[in-house]
Amino acid sequence: MTPVKTTNMFTVSHIVLIITAITTALISGLFYAWSCSVVPGLARVSDSTYLETMQQINRAILNPVFFMSFIGTALLLPLSTWLHYSPELNARFWLLLLASVVYLAGTFGVTMFGNVPLNDMLDAFNLSSASVQELAAQRARFEVPWNNLNIIRTIAGIVTLILIILACLSPAAETTRPVMYR
Repeated sequence: MTPVKTTNMFTVSHIVLIITAITTALISGLFYAWSCSVVPGLARVSDSTYLETMQQINRAILNPVFFMSFIGTALLLPLSTWLHYSPELNARFWLLLLASVVYLAGTFGVTMFGNVPLNDMLDAFNLSSASVQELAAQRARFEVPWNNLNIIRTIAGIVTLILIILACLSPAAETTRPVMYR
């Protein structure tokens, strides 16, 4: 292995950064679109329709395409940050490190420790045997807290995406790395 100066746009670290930007854009776009389309639409329906729809959506979203962007971003951001670490710390590294913290706490963490427990609570609720009052009470326990958490993770996702875009536009550190292939 011969050390060479890496100035090629398509190094492993750049490819991982591009894929990270794409997965982040996908998940942030999902949460944004949900906030400005699904939330207002569901606000207009009856309690039973709202609860049944949310149960079905929460079950349907657990699929490989969703996990690719949601969990993929949680894995790729720290990896991309590590790949851009060098002895001379530069703006790209710091932007990616900040993006990792914002995403892992504000999007991934809020979802896992906020939205998912609410989803589980809703999934355990038996709609068919509930009275009109019980349906209204369940919606009240679920809707506002869930939407507030969704706002937090949406904003965190957008901030994460902005930080990644800024990182992409920042010059990479000049490093000498071994070339493993040509």
